[in-house]
Amino acid sequence: MDSGEADKFESSEAPVGWCRGAEIVRLQRRYVVELEPMVQFHRWLDSKRLARQACRVMGDSRTGKTIACDAYRLKHLPTLVAGSPPVVPVVYWQSPPESGNRDLFEGILSALKYQLSRGTLSEIRSRVYRSLQACGVEMLIIDEAHRLRPKTFSDLQDILDSLQLAVVLVGTDRLEAVMRRDEQVLRRFIASHRYDRLSSSQLVETSAIWEMHVLKLPQPSHLSSAKMQKVLGPASGGYIGLLDRIVREAAVRSLEQGFERIELSVLKAVATECR
Repeated sequence: MDSGEADKFESSEAPVGWCRGAEIVRLQRRYVVELEPMVQFHRWLDSKRLARQACRVMGDSRTGKTIACDAYRLKHLPTLVAGSPPVVPVVYWQSPPESGNRDLFEGILSALKYQLSRGTLSEIRSRVYRSLQACGVEMLIIDEAHRLRPKTFSDLQDILDSLQLAVVLVGTDRLEAVMRRDEQVLRRFIASHRYDRLSSSQLVETSAIWEMHVLKLPQPSHLSSAKMQKVLGPASGGYIGLLDRIVREAAVRSLEQGFERIELSVLKAVATECR
């Protein structure tokens, strides 16, 4: 039975209590779905955190690196201790463009929820060291690390050596090009993990998971079917970030037009805009 035939036997009525407007609002929120690549990546981070080893994570934009790193942080939330600084196992900070030493230190303090204070670079550096120690930080994740200025890597090396933290640099392939300018930096962060795009089979599986756990529309859209994948494959290019964007927008547009599932025509229209 093909998907068209199957549709004839599906109810055309939305579940009781279902509200189209509320569903559109829900689809605007970000969801974290723990796929197998993320599970494997988190295990790899666990090994580096326990061994207090530096490493780097690379991959194209929109492959899910940032979501996976932030999800790892959320798995190790701070623990409040009466009369003492909170215990913060994992600190995550995303570097803005052209970040220097002061940007790095202020970003770490902000991630630790410490009030920023004025002072010389040396004074702020000392405060960062004390704060990282006081909070029992085990892993420091620096996202978009390819945006760091070259001299900033020296401070990351010092944090690694002085505090024995697992420092993780996350970025695109430009990160390796930046690090190769200094062989000492490259050797310190020699261990690497590649966050790849989804294969064709993974895209099919992920589309089905997204439909069930993220979209959750009243009627099935059959995103894993051949006709839908013919659109989603080329449009997403295997990038999970693009897949998420396309199917969410297609779901919202379909709801706005009175449908209770993603219509193929709507999916094609959204996909065309993303090419």
